[in-house]
Amino acid sequence: MFQDSPIYDRLVAEHGDVPAVVRREAERVSRELEVVMRPLLSSGHRPPSPGNGWQRTALLPGPRPN
Repeated sequence: MFQDSPIYDRLVAEHGDVPAVVRREAERVSRELEVVMRPLLSSGHRPPSPGNGWQRTALLPGPRPN
């Protein structure tokens, strides 16, 4: 991804390969979620589709309306 990038190489040396760590953790969480959801899906329950549940609307910066 960042071939021949001394800045990236230095950051990895100083802080570790953060993107790789995050990727592994996301994959682990995804596997755990799949295991937890499997009984619900096999019993006929369907998870809510995106947009059908509660969603928070972002507020623009500035004064709030009263």
